[in-house]
Amino acid sequence: MVVHQHRRRGAAAVAVAAMVTIGGCGGPEGASASADSRPPGDATAAVRGAADGLTRSGSAQARTAMEMATGGTRITIRGEGGVDFTHRMGQLLVMLPADVTGKPGHRPITELLTPGALYMKNRGAGVPADKWVRVDTTALADGNLVTGGATDPITAAELLRGAQGVTYVGETDLSGTKVRHYTGTTDIGRAAKAASPDVRAALEAAAKGFSKDTVPFDVYLDLEGRLRKVRHRFSYVNNGVIDVSSTTLLYGFGTPVSVVLPASGDIFAGKIAD
Repeated sequence: MVVHQHRRRGAAAVAVAAMVTIGGCGGPEGASASADSRPPGDATAAVRGAADGLTRSGSAQARTAMEMATGGTRITIRGEGGVDFTHRMGQLLVMLPADVTGKPGHRPITELLTPGALYMKNRGAGVPADKWVRVDTTALADGNLVTGGATDPITAAELLRGAQGVTYVGETDLSGTKVRHYTGTTDIGRAAKAASPDVRAALEAAAKGFSKDTVPFDVYLDLEGRLRKVRHRFSYVNNGVIDVSSTTLLYGFGTPVSVVLPASGDIFAGKIAD
């Protein structure tokens, strides 16, 4: 069951500010390219249409990995959950690594992904354990491509609508599924103009917040045109330049995904510690 969004103005937290002080690295494993380099039709159209293919698929399970490098420190943040592409909602359990001193990692953060908002539970210091934090993603400088420690799979696909300079690398195997590998760059501003209405405002914010408008990517589509894996490489400014590699892996298409949003009384409205 999908429960529609309860809106309440609350304090927005930028999770990446806390995450860049922790330590680790590495995304889901990629597959090696095959010798088959015959392009299956229009490569650019295939990549730009990835978001539409996910909408047709209905839902999927997802695994994410976000690698960050800043000031000589590298960390990896991993997530796992499911996405309802029809209702544009998802849920991820995001695991943070141990910090650079070797202290145990933080408790996993539950994230609810919705159009225009990110809900986080176990956000961290200053937030009661039974409360959620609501973040307006359209007000974030990165449009939540980086902030939550996982790129929303829906936004990751919509970002490909601005794909350009696409090259078909070849056919390969990804966890037992035959896929087609493409590389290229996407323009965030162009993607925002072509994006679905639910995602457009967040991408418009991201177009202003990143140090570079173009984002390199590797995309893997199955033979039905469904997005199986995408890796974006961002350059993000937050008290210095942060290089980010964000990987999303999709599988289990059609698996039911239930996202229940918190009641307004369960959303924390106080001050959030950095």
